[in-house]
This record gives sequence, C-alpha cells and structure tokens, in this order.
Amino acid sequence: MDEAEQDIESPTPHPDRPGRVGGTRLGRRWARLTATAEAGMSTAEYAVGTVAACAFAAVLYRVVSGDSIVTGLTELVDAALATLS
Repeated sequence: MDEAEQDIESPTPHPDRPGRVGGTRLGRRWARLTATAEAGMSTAEYAVGTVAACAFAAVLYRVVSGDSIVTGLTELVDAALATLS
C-alpha cells in the first residue's frame, strides 16, 4: 500500500478539532498552505500597483518627450546613419 492509500484508508483524528481528520494528505497540505505567509497581491494592491505604474509611465513619457532628449536622440540616430553611409 502506498502513502496516498494509507492516508486515505487510515486517517488520524485531528488533536485540536474532534471529528476532524488532520492526518490525511489533504489535511496536511491544507495545514501547510495555511501556515505559510501569503504571496501575491490582493485586488486593492493590484489597483495601487496599476496607479503607480501609470504615474511612472506618465513621468517617463514627459522626460523622453522633452526637447533635450528628442534633440539628443535625433543627433545620435543621425550620427549612426552617417557612419553607415
């Protein structure tokens, strides 16, 4: 009999909750999942992250579309094209 069959066929009672089975594979897995810290983001955290990403994109757009950056990039592309020809 393998471990999965043994867990299903001979569950052990849960010590803290009479009538509950805590020794099955599912019970041990649930205990492991609930004992670990939460990972990922909730809906509110997604909203805050989205707003922050949009704000960063707006700032980045303003910087990149500024006259000095556009002029510098234009000169860089012109110099690269002049080197190739």
